Amino acid sequence: MAATPTTLGEWLERAQRAYARHNVALGQVATNAHDEALYLLLRTLDLPLDSKPAVLRRKLTADERARVTEVIRRRTENHVPAAYLTREAFLGEHRFYVDERVIIPRSYFLELLPEQIPQWLSPGKPVKRAVDVCTGSGCLAILLAYQFADAKVDAIELSPDAMAVAKFNVAMHGLGKRVKLFHSDVFDAVPQVKYDLILSNPPYVPTRELRGLPEEFKQEPAMALDGGKDGLDIIRKLLRQARERLQPHGIVVLEVGGLRAAMDAAFPELDLHWLHTEDGEDCVCLVQAVRLKNWRG
Repeated sequence: MAATPTTLGEWLERAQRAYARHNVALGQVATNAHDEALYLLLRTLDLPLDSKPAVLRRKLTADERARVTEVIRRRTENHVPAAYLTREAFLGEHRFYVDERVIIPRSYFLELLPEQIPQWLSPGKPVKRAVDVCTGSGCLAILLAYQFADAKVDAIELSPDAMAVAKFNVAMHGLGKRVKLFHSDVFDAVPQVKYDLILSNPPYVPTRELRGLPEEFKQEPAMALDGGKDGLDIIRKLLRQARERLQPHGIVVLEVGGLRAAMDAAFPELDLHWLHTEDGEDCVCLVQAVRLKNWRG
């Protein structure tokens, strides 16, 4: 039997071996086992995330060893996502509270909101109203509020459980006066206003594919993932309703995972523009109001 690790660095190595042994799925918090395990260990020990490399030489007390043993076990044997263990997730510098009521924040909008998306907005027409449809934890609505400092932002969510988390995050970020939450199935229960920008990372996984997801992703709310038979159920509804919700110069931007080919086939008249992302996934599409207005879908 291997000796019990004593230093944080040795525990990090043990955790990485456990990740490999139990085929832990990544992508919800980090893309590699080293980074996620280090994050999890630092958080479990209440150590700063920006700790210097010397922290790996730190020897753990008996109590600390018990705590990291348990968190590694839950992460690797039970496949509990790291964000649910720490009750937090980050988009860039912004921290959000998360738990099992919401999908774990991860989005290309963090990369695209600062530069690419504003290029499609009308010059001289600042964003006054923006909306995040299917807001979940509220993270993208909050990013919108930070990006467009003078805008009113609506956040739409159908799940009451997710709404409670979004409300907490909006308050935690001090944005209660600018971000308004609506309990609604897309725009059904939202007052008639017109937006400069409609943004959404909707449920888009085809129902039949949910069973094949890794255990970590199955622990996220199915409602936040299930996009219906072909993955396009919520997207179709959103695009139809967006026709009457956009300013003439407005845009809709959707993150749709692996549905690019399906989207292009389903909505050829919309001439979807696919935004480029650094990793080459290019799974965020943009459509202009004039295209939607003339669409007969």
